[in-house]
Amino acid sequence: MWIYLNNSFLSIVAPKDTPDLLLVRGRREGDIEAIFPYAEVQATPHRDYAYRTNIARNEVEVAMRKAVQDIDYNNFKGSISDFDRHDEYLQVWEVMVEHQYLRTKKNPMEE
Repeated sequence: MWIYLNNSFLSIVAPKDTPDLLLVRGRREGDIEAIFPYAEVQATPHRDYAYRTNIARNEVEVAMRKAVQDIDYNNFKGSISDFDRHDEYLQVWEVMVEHQYLRTKKNPMEE
């Protein structure tokens, strides 16, 4: 699962042999800690995600519920204060809107 938050991007997957844990991965230093402040994050600079940690599945569930409850904006991109993060997310948005157009042949920017 990829999770784009206004202060963090996370990839969360299930490790094969530990059903009570989830592997939480991040590409930026501090992204995991922004959501899980007490996590013991391992730097893995030569892996596809530069940072990772295992977190109890129920702790991930609580943190994601809190992230949803804390939504107080009506425009996600506008809620991102870090300019570099905003630009990175905008690139993802642009790719997804382009593929939406290719599937539907309707340009959402013209509606």
